Amino acid sequence: MTNVKEKVQITALQLEDVSALAVLANNQKIWRNLTDLFPYPYSEKDARWFIENALTQTTHQYITAIRYEGIFCGVISCILLGDIYRKTAKMGYWIGEPFWGKGIATQAVTHMTKQAFQKLPIVRIQAGVFEHNEASMRVLEKNGYHKEGILKKVLFKEEQIWDEHLYAITQP
Repeated sequence: MTNVKEKVQITALQLEDVSALAVLANNQKIWRNLTDLFPYPYSEKDARWFIENALTQTTHQYITAIRYEGIFCGVISCILLGDIYRKTAKMGYWIGEPFWGKGIATQAVTHMTKQAFQKLPIVRIQAGVFEHNEASMRVLEKNGYHKEGILKKVLFKEEQIWDEHLYAITQP
């Protein structure tokens, strides 16, 4: 059996990814774990806007496609925070449902963590996770991220208030 880590890559988003992005992102199970900037339903127009925006990246963001065996399967990003938090990046990611349970997110976070520390002027990466997203918590823990705390009743999604689990890693 081929190792999953050899099959997972993070690469530049491409306009050719529009259709795959729109199909995979148009999923309420994904939307419920992301900020409201991520629309639902998710259209090809949304996908095209997102990719075109990502292709004009600045030194303050690093947004990539996640590919499994060369096939687009999700997105991962690190965005620099500002002001006194400017040496910290916030990581976010999602994997399309047909690709769940294969260890892809774990490997994508491994790759992004390494590359973000190399490409961004940061000393810390953090990620916030909805209280019900235990799979994402495990992904971060497998990558050496530590839970720093639980922000009580800080998220509002689907007409409910949720806790956010805050994970972070500092530059080795």
